[in-house]
Amino acid sequence: MEKLKVGCIGMGCRGISMLKPILNMCDNVEVVAVCDLYEDRAQEGAALIKEKKGTDAFVTTDAYELINCENVEAVMIFSAWESHVELAIASMEAGKYVGVEVGGAYSVNDCFRLVEAYERTKVPCMMLENCCYGQTELAVLHMARQGILGEVVHCSGGYCHDLREEVAGGIENRHYRLRNYLTRNCENYPTHEFGPIAKVLNINRGNRIVSLSSFSSKSRGMEAYIKENAEKYPHLTDKKFAQGDIVTTVITCADGSTVVLTLDTTLPRCYSRGFTVRGTKGAYFEDGDMLFIDGVDTEHFDSKKYWGKGEKVREEYKHPLWQKYGQKAKEAGHDGMDFMVLSAFFESAQKKALPPIDVYDAATWMSITALSEESIANGGIPVGVPDFTGGKWVLYEKKESNLEFALD
Repeated sequence: MEKLKVGCIGMGCRGISMLKPILNMCDNVEVVAVCDLYEDRAQEGAALIKEKKGTDAFVTTDAYELINCENVEAVMIFSAWESHVELAIASMEAGKYVGVEVGGAYSVNDCFRLVEAYERTKVPCMMLENCCYGQTELAVLHMARQGILGEVVHCSGGYCHDLREEVAGGIENRHYRLRNYLTRNCENYPTHEFGPIAKVLNINRGNRIVSLSSFSSKSRGMEAYIKENAEKYPHLTDKKFAQGDIVTTVITCADGSTVVLTLDTTLPRCYSRGFTVRGTKGAYFEDGDMLFIDGVDTEHFDSKKYWGKGEKVREEYKHPLWQKYGQKAKEAGHDGMDFMVLSAFFESAQKKALPPIDVYDAATWMSITALSEESIANGGIPVGVPDFTGGKWVLYEKKESNLEFALD
């Protein structure tokens, strides 16, 4: 198979961190172009390619110039959240298979535009949600597919990550989170937690989200942090942050299942995605790494007894992808997730196949941000979630995929 020629847009922290495994893991992929709004970042990406592969990449600060470059066959978007939809649409219109990093949408209309671009051009767009490929997430999905947990009734998850230093350093680090936290109050980063849950619940594949309600706490964490570090952030001492410290989103689905998502990024805490799946025959809890199977484990859930039992999930119910590629994936870093999601994207692009996380998934998951913003602004009222598949979720029939890195 000929090498897939890839162009990467966005050479900030995430872009560079993704470029490294791309260059290390893929003999059948060639990064031929890099772009960033900032010349120094674009040159940093090009220098890394030169160091690792000995080749010279096309360098530009104009994303559309990269997208329209004849030598580029597939586009990967690692830029600021605000640019994702526009650049993905431009890539599809240019006939370039596109992979877009995670982040929420700024309007429901943008999500519809993304879907419309795919349906008009028939050029696939994949969301690069690496958490769908986490070892635990895939093991639990494997369990759910085998019926080990029974009928899944409820799931929960969170993006619980102390980002105060990253947000406060937005100007110095040229990072987009600061401006978002200053001006928006929403579930701004839903896909890390919801992506794996969506796969468990067959969202857009026999099930769909019907509505959501979001609730926000007051915003105090960032202002307190900046006050305590006033010498480091004098330009922020008089700023008021719109983003609430804790945002809770309750989702209802067509099959009667429910989901609770938590955004918790501006208060001191340890990291967790809080991945939890509750079924009629059992449950998995990421916090505490606990597994409970009805009829196998004791009647009363003793957290001390079951602490760490999630290792059983990862070993006894290890997903076939982790059985085959686990060691190679872990060697690539970031808990192996980046290796898996990148492999899925490249395989899909080379085979010109529909990706395992498609444009309908991307639109649905991203819409949570815009809809949560609306719900919070109106006191937590329920908001209907559009069917971005146009009714096709009902017609879905599970079929064997021809992709090695499929999720279904």
